[in-house]
Amino acid sequence: MDRSGLLEQPLSFFQSTAEEEEEMPATEKDLAEDAPWKKIQQNTFTRWCNEHLKVINKRIQDLQRDLSDGLKLIGLLEVLSQKKMFRKFHCRPNFRQMKLENVSVALEFLEREHIRLVSIDSKAIVDGNLKLILGLIWTLILHYSISMPMWEDEDDDAKKLTPKQRLLGWIQNKVPQLPITNFHRDWRDGKALGALVDNCAPGLCPDWEMWDSNQPVENAREAMQQADDWLGVPQVIAPEEIVDPNVDEHSVMTYLSQFPKAKLKPGAPLRAKTLHPKRAKAYGPGIEPRGNMVLKVATFLVDTVEAGLGEVLVYVEDPEGHTEEARVIPNNDKNRTYSVVYLPKVEGLHKVKVLFAGQDIDRSPFMVDIAKAMGDPSRVQARGSGLQPTGNVANKPTYFDIYTAGAGTGDVGVVIVDSNSRRDTVEIFLENRGDSIFRCTYVPILEGPHVVYVTFAGQQIPRSPFTVHISAACNPSVCRAFGRGLQQKGLRVKEVADFKVHTKGAGKGELKVSVKGPRGLEEPVKVLEMKNGVYECNYYPIMTGKYLVTITWGGQSILRSPFEVHVSEEAGPQKVRAWGPGLEAGLVGKSADFVVEAIGTEVGTLGFSIEGPSQAKIECDDKGDGSCDVRYWPTEPGDYAVHVICDDEDIKDSPFMAHILSDPGDVFPEKVKCFGPGLEPFGCIINKAADFTIDAQEAGRGELKLYAQDSDGFPIDIQITDNGNGTYFCVYVPTKPIKYTIIITWGEINVPKSPFRVTVGEGSHPENVKVYGPGVEKMGLKANEPTYFTVDCSEAGQGDVSIGIKCAPGVVGPAEADIDFDIIKNDNDTFTVKYTPPGPGKYTIMVLFGDQEIPISPFRIKVDPSHNAAKVRAEGPGLNKT
Repeated sequence: MDRSGLLEQPLSFFQSTAEEEEEMPATEKDLAEDAPWKKIQQNTFTRWCNEHLKVINKRIQDLQRDLSDGLKLIGLLEVLSQKKMFRKFHCRPNFRQMKLENVSVALEFLEREHIRLVSIDSKAIVDGNLKLILGLIWTLILHYSISMPMWEDEDDDAKKLTPKQRLLGWIQNKVPQLPITNFHRDWRDGKALGALVDNCAPGLCPDWEMWDSNQPVENAREAMQQADDWLGVPQVIAPEEIVDPNVDEHSVMTYLSQFPKAKLKPGAPLRAKTLHPKRAKAYGPGIEPRGNMVLKVATFLVDTVEAGLGEVLVYVEDPEGHTEEARVIPNNDKNRTYSVVYLPKVEGLHKVKVLFAGQDIDRSPFMVDIAKAMGDPSRVQARGSGLQPTGNVANKPTYFDIYTAGAGTGDVGVVIVDSNSRRDTVEIFLENRGDSIFRCTYVPILEGPHVVYVTFAGQQIPRSPFTVHISAACNPSVCRAFGRGLQQKGLRVKEVADFKVHTKGAGKGELKVSVKGPRGLEEPVKVLEMKNGVYECNYYPIMTGKYLVTITWGGQSILRSPFEVHVSEEAGPQKVRAWGPGLEAGLVGKSADFVVEAIGTEVGTLGFSIEGPSQAKIECDDKGDGSCDVRYWPTEPGDYAVHVICDDEDIKDSPFMAHILSDPGDVFPEKVKCFGPGLEPFGCIINKAADFTIDAQEAGRGELKLYAQDSDGFPIDIQITDNGNGTYFCVYVPTKPIKYTIIITWGEINVPKSPFRVTVGEGSHPENVKVYGPGVEKMGLKANEPTYFTVDCSEAGQGDVSIGIKCAPGVVGPAEADIDFDIIKNDNDTFTVKYTPPGPGKYTIMVLFGDQEIPISPFRIKVDPSHNAAKVRAEGPGLNKT
């Protein structure tokens, strides 16, 4: 195979037929076992493994030998995948069989992760087949470092490319200055490494273009050291190796695949490259000789991509000699452009001076002739009730007209500042009614003084600004009431019927609430005034039937009042229960999730309905274990009533009231990562702490909240420790061997893979394992005669049985040797182990349970020589017949 491959491995091993590009034919030297590119590749892959293994304090010295017992391979896979093995493995693999089993566990894990391997088995790893081991490591690099990670500045089409095409495309987009097309020739002078580092962190290698191509090792060392120190990109390949003409593409790709995730560390020694002010360019209408007018914003762009890193300043000098600094806004794009804005106030020739790093750019200063503004605001008038000092009330539309006849050309503008000095609370409607007349209609929300600014052609008209005092008005249509106590169905007797009334913005008024029961009599109602115009109300129905709830503000009924509430009988034994964040809160456009669980064996017929400001799509996912995940998608903010129905009746506490907020745009629960043994489906045991980690570093501004119950409906006490860096450490101690359900939310929204269902086991008790039978007796065994013994695990809990039998040196050879045996699983949690001692001597039998040696192990036995009666001869006179 050529240098872009791995030790003559068949192409099917990597599952990437479209990935490799054509290379020079492999020479006999390249194919030799000690070929330079092979040694570089082995070094690179070893360093890559060690970078990941250092998380768990492990290290590989010899890649060919150090994976043979499977433990470091398993550790590497768990670090890369952030998952635990699907089944148990041997922590102390003393025998070859244990090593083979450990490696098989790792390979089976890769199959479950849909990472397909060909032409490799556990024997190849245990026996140190370097060719296949390097192929395996390359497959892991392709999957975990190149194919699987999410990279910034990538579109969805990138996921359709091969790993090699994807990495090359990312580098080409990151380094537009160089024509990079491969992973060998284009990197040999070290300058491409400098360009990549400087484009990832401008200023880290600012002068890479000036580097000497005849000093590739020095160039590579400078770039790679800066990347190691300040971007967190470890040197899994040495500088002299990456520029070596013999290096293969896989070694180079392994190193470069670390850059898409690189982040600049604080305090990096960023330097400005040599600056070229004359290479900066300015263009746009704001520097054209003609076309700009007085009091009309003038704009243009400054492109500095070829000038280096420097400050852009713009000064505008008018005909009278007055100089003002223009507003310069960085656009943060790849061409390092800046938008420049200035407002000329007088007509005549203006001088626009554009400076880069304190020096004039090309063609600066620009001479711009500013024309006289066409509009004359002094000729504009405004009048109408909406400008009167008094007489306007809150929450009631008002208007005024603006007359522009004879004022020339210009835009009409209106800004209204409310009594809290805010400009964004009053909605304004401007209508062109023809004949140079514009009507402004607005609806003030707050009472108090409002200031109305009216402008024409960018300047205020006569008498502007106008001060208008807005009086309070009683507007019951603004009031909103919601809660279980107002729902038409679902409420039951002897339940507190609560609801809230919001009166903010409704003006002055008095809240009155009355409740009439089924007999037409007034029921007692508690009303408690809270902050911000909110009232909490509740009543306690003791009789089934129809209740009428009437709510008034200022003597007038609010929206939807009176409310008709049908109260049914007291809730009896329940078949299901519902809980979770989606029954309390949520965000518009994101799923609101909750869990429904069976309480007994009979579930009944489930149903769901959502009532609120908008229709909400509902999905139900039956988990097949007596529970289901339910989610719905609200499309408008407000309060939603979530009905959970079993056999045509609301369950206890249904309907649930969920308060849905608008999406703030800075909460990203989908970026939260949760991992750890405390969230795995299996592996937790009673009375042993189970922990997990929540990583919300990239999830924006949100609040972490956990919901957790066991299958009996009891809450789980989870201790949460904020690590102060956007991650959280959580721990709980399960006390019952049943299912635990954990829901993790960020900003009231479920995170990926939540809810987590954890089955807690009884634990492993090796001390309760019993071993008996002739095969473990200290004496009485004969060579070459079959024997057996029994391993009784009926009282030992959960765990696998492992057996090892060895004979002492001299039994079958000069060294200690493993003895073959058969192990048979019986129906009563016992195992029968059969073996035949091959010769007389001492034997050691080791019994492990749950990967731990049982207390009575090892068994040391002695095997005697076998006896053959056919070889015994008796003679003498006492045996004669006469």
